[in-house]
Amino acid sequence: MDFVRDWVEKSPYAAALGVKLTSLSEESAAFLLPFSETNANPGGALHGGVYASLSSIGGHTLARAALGEASGPWHTIGFQINYLAAAINEDVLGEARLLRRGKELCFVEVTTHTKDGKPTGHATLAMRGRMGMPPAAMVKSPVDDGATEVSPMGKMMGGVNFIASRGLKAVQMADSRARMIMPDIEANRDLKGGHHEGAVLALLDTCGAMAAWAETGPGPYKASTAAIQAQLHKPQPVGELVAYAKVVNRDTEIFWSHVDVAEKQSGDLIAQGTVLYRIVR
Repeated sequence: MDFVRDWVEKSPYAAALGVKLTSLSEESAAFLLPFSETNANPGGALHGGVYASLSSIGGHTLARAALGEASGPWHTIGFQINYLAAAINEDVLGEARLLRRGKELCFVEVTTHTKDGKPTGHATLAMRGRMGMPPAAMVKSPVDDGATEVSPMGKMMGGVNFIASRGLKAVQMADSRARMIMPDIEANRDLKGGHHEGAVLALLDTCGAMAAWAETGPGPYKASTAAIQAQLHKPQPVGELVAYAKVVNRDTEIFWSHVDVAEKQSGDLIAQGTVLYRIVR
C-alpha cells in the first residue's frame, strides 16, 4: 500500500492542507486533518472546499487500494457531499469505507467529524480506475460572455485564508454569476502533476458560493455550503483552470448554483456540478 500512502501524504495539495493517513486497508481508511488557519474562513470555520477535498482523498485512497496500482489513472465520476455542521478552530477526522468494488468502479462513503465526535460532513463517491486507457476526448466548455465586473465583496473574498492559499481569483462576480481562475501552482497539484482533484472541487465550491453572493450582495448574513453534487470528467487537468457559475434557482435562503470547470488553454470541460449554498439573515 506504499503507493497509496505516498499519494495521500506527498501530493503537494494534500501536503499543503496537512492531511495525514492514520490507517489503511483495502476496505477502509482513516485521516487526520489538523486545524490550520490557511484552511479556514473568517472566524476559524473550515472552508467547505476542504471537506470536499478530504472526501475526494478518501475516495481515491480506497479506489487505489482496492483496484491496485496498475488500475489508474483514477477519477471521481460521481460526487455528493452534505455539510452537517462546521468545525471551528479544531482538528477534523475523516473515515472512508468501501461500499462495493467492481472491475473498474469503486463506491465509497466518507464521513468527517471533530475529535469530540460532532459529525461535520457525509459524502458518497463513485470512483473509476481507467485501467491504463488513453485520455478520452473531452467536450469543450460553454463560452462565457467575457464580463469582468467584480463587486467589492468579490475582491474582499480574495483575502480569505483558504481562497488566498489556493491562489483563487474572481474575475467576474455580478448579476448572479461568477467566474474564477485557479492558477497552476505547486500547492494545487497532484503527486504526478496536474491539478489535484480536491483542488478542483474546492474551486467548484468556491465559485458556486461566489455566484450566490453575486445575487444577494453584502449584508448582515450568515452563509455556508449545504451540499454539492459534482462529476469530474478528466484525471489531473493541467494548466490554469477557469470555473463559471450561475445561480439557476433560489428560494428564500437556498441558492442552486450550476458550475462548469474547464482547462483554460484547451477549453476542455473537466468538471461540472451544483453547489447548494445557504444565505440567511
